[in-house]
Amino acid sequence: MNTPLTSVPMRQRRQLPALVVLSLGIHAAAAVAVLAFPSVWPWALAVLALNHALLATVGLLPRSHWLGANWTRLPAAAAARGEVALTIDDGPDPVVTPAVLDLLDRHGAKATFFCVGRQAALHPEICRDILRRGHRIENHSQLHRHNFSLLGPAGFRRELEAAQATLTAITGDRPQFFRAPAGLRNPFLDPALQRSGLRLASWTRRAYDTREGDPAIVLRKLCRSLRAGDILLLHDRHAALTPRGVPVILEVLPALLQAIGQAGLRPVTLREALT
Repeated sequence: MNTPLTSVPMRQRRQLPALVVLSLGIHAAAAVAVLAFPSVWPWALAVLALNHALLATVGLLPRSHWLGANWTRLPAAAAARGEVALTIDDGPDPVVTPAVLDLLDRHGAKATFFCVGRQAALHPEICRDILRRGHRIENHSQLHRHNFSLLGPAGFRRELEAAQATLTAITGDRPQFFRAPAGLRNPFLDPALQRSGLRLASWTRRAYDTREGDPAIVLRKLCRSLRAGDILLLHDRHAALTPRGVPVILEVLPALLQAIGQAGLRPVTLREALT
């Protein structure tokens, strides 16, 4: 699952997830049953409704692997090297992101920024600065739509490819990873990712730092059972404010980086973890 993107062509490397194959089989069986025995249509409809409810439920679980390959931890080789990944979502933010970059520089840490295409277009120089400082930018959709998980194949393709084009034009570096807004998705996302040459990445743990402004609580959630291979999620844009009115990531990050170092771990980008 976690082999490098360059190993084989994307379409050859991935297969349909087992749950999707099962769902297709259920639909085919229901159609055959109704054609052969029309009176069973209410039962067939009930089975299909249950199947769709299951797919919808799985799509609400960001760390699920049932709808396709999904990074919830770094590859085993990266974990063996004592690596962890800091991932920072929703930016760039014109105030918070530069401050985050300064904190990372002070600790010699690298991070992966999942940027929204529309935000990147508003602040292209910040995106270029992210790369200049040794970090990576990955795809977090073009618009960060609240209804992203309800899109169909065409909608997913538009969001993914628009962000790919925007981010590549700004940085000269085509993203290799994708994170869905809020982590929510449906069975149509994995095929769209395959066509765009992207890997889905979620996280090992997050602290809901867009809602939780207490730095101690955020830090405790991120550091609980911290170990090699973890993928940690924070936000630069949309970060909750502390009681002092400071974006919580700015108060949490120094202590988090210190805890990572004390545990003998090293923050790397997702792409570094592939090597």
